[in-house]
This record gives sequence, C-alpha cells and structure tokens, in this order.
Amino acid sequence: MKERKSQSRPIRKRVRETEPENIRLNKYIANAGVCSRREADELIKSGKVQVNGKVVTELGTKILPTDSVEFDNKTLTLEKYRYILLNKPKAFITTVTDPQNRNTVMSLIQGACPERVYPVGRLDRNTTGLLLFTNDGMIAKKLTHPRYGIRKIYHIGLDRPLIKADMQQIADGIELDDGFIKVDSIQYITDGKDKSEIGMELHSGKNRVVRRIFEKLEYKVEKLDRVYLAGLTKKNLPRGKWRFLQEQEINMLKMISSKK
Repeated sequence: MKERKSQSRPIRKRVRETEPENIRLNKYIANAGVCSRREADELIKSGKVQVNGKVVTELGTKILPTDSVEFDNKTLTLEKYRYILLNKPKAFITTVTDPQNRNTVMSLIQGACPERVYPVGRLDRNTTGLLLFTNDGMIAKKLTHPRYGIRKIYHIGLDRPLIKADMQQIADGIELDDGFIKVDSIQYITDGKDKSEIGMELHSGKNRVVRRIFEKLEYKVEKLDRVYLAGLTKKNLPRGKWRFLQEQEINMLKMISSKK
C-alpha cells in the first residue's frame, strides 16, 4: 500500500474581522464631503490637514477610521451620503438662505434627512423641474462642471412661435454677453403643431442661459421646465414633491461622473 504524500499548504494569516482597516487620508477627506481626492492631495501638501493634532503633508498617508482629522479648524466626520430629487415649483429660489426672506428650495425638503444637503446647480425662481440635493461634494462638482457634459433637457414655452430660421441660428450657436453658446439639440414639441413649445438639450451651466438665448432673438420664455437631468426624470414625481434616489440611480450618477 503506497504511502500518501502529505501536501503542504501555505499558511495564510487571518485578519480578525474586528480589526479596523486603514484608509488613505485623501479618500477620508473626500468621503467627508470636503472636495475630490485630487484636491485633497493639494490640501495635504499645503499643510492644511491635521491627523490627531499633527500636521500631515505626506501624500499616500493612511489612517484609521477612528483617527481625528481636522481641516480648516474643523473635525471631519464621515457622513452618510444622501441624494434627494425635487420637482421644483415656481416662486422658490435655489439658495440655502435668503437675506430677503424669500421662499427657498430648502424649505421644500425640510426634515428629509438629518444630514445637511445642498442643491446641485441652480434653477432660477420661475423655472420648474428637476433639482438634485446631496452632501456628496464630488458628485455635485462633477455634475455641474461642463467638462463632464451632463445632459439636461428643458421644455420651453415661448410667447410666440419660434420661426425655423431662429431655431437654426440657435442650433448653429449664438453669441451671448459671456461667450458663445451652442445647444446639443433643439426641436419643436408635439410634431411642430405648436411652434411655441420647444424642447432643448444642453450641458452648459451658465446662469439663465436658456432664457438669455431666446431673449437674444427677442422671444420671451413664459415657461421653463427641466424634465431630464443626468439620466433622472420626473416620472411619478409631482410638482413640489421630492424623493430619495434609488441605489441604481446613485450608481448611474457615479458612473457618469467617472467617465472623464
């Protein structure tokens, strides 16, 4: 009877489940909602970050989740990220506070979550439609930066029919006070039966850009509604109501913001 050879297996060191994992300092700062990882590296290099009371300037530094991290004389905490979608009504301004005590969009989501969230981008007072709130600073920055080409679609109601020549001029690009602007697409809604109802897609984040495009051609925008934002729509979301994003929607935003 042949003797069985013993097979030696490499001994693997088992890490206790209770042992906390190290995390890169720049990732910790980004997860705290301060800025992106790259920007966090700049803060670290400039000596603006302290760990357990000591200034840290070495990139790639790893810390424990239990360590105390300070920036700008404030202790950072890892908040749970929140993402809230609002179908904004008229007569609300997109600011956190207003010195004139006008209605702000923050009042529409009051009590939604214990974390402090902020509107991503702006919709002017009389513009309706999709507005996102979050405390995820990285997502917010990328969704508002033109480099990432975030799709936004508007339903526009004009005071008079838009003639073909003017539509073509907008499609070709138009010079505004703050530079040249070209939309991604523009067309009549309802097969052109009502030529004052327009659909427009663009990714510019310039202030009041849609209204200013039409004002340049002497049209008045009577209705402006954002119906699409970075893959999000108003489906089952009545005017003035909000909801938390679903997990797949959050993942979609993260994928969009990491493409470039």
